[in-house]
Amino acid sequence: MVQGECILYPCYFNAAYTRRQGRRVSLSRGVKAPVVNDLERALKRIGVTFRVEDHHHPAHWMRREGRVVVTWQEGKVALIKKVAQKIEVKR
Repeated sequence: MVQGECILYPCYFNAAYTRRQGRRVSLSRGVKAPVVNDLERALKRIGVTFRVEDHHHPAHWMRREGRVVVTWQEGKVALIKKVAQKIEVKR
């Protein structure tokens, strides 16, 4: 990872997780079982550049859920809040 990039994992937005399990947003902003594609759609709506990687959150290594690396100059918390506002789970 280079400076100016933030890594986002789907577990940050999972309403079924506790904060201890990795959720980074409030329950009202969380969604049910988000996947990398949901993050991709939200980031496209925001208009930032990103790339998807086939890595996993260290605490959830068995799930192999993937991650998104976003080019972002502001703080990570600001990015997480912005994505949480735009995320929609479509299945």
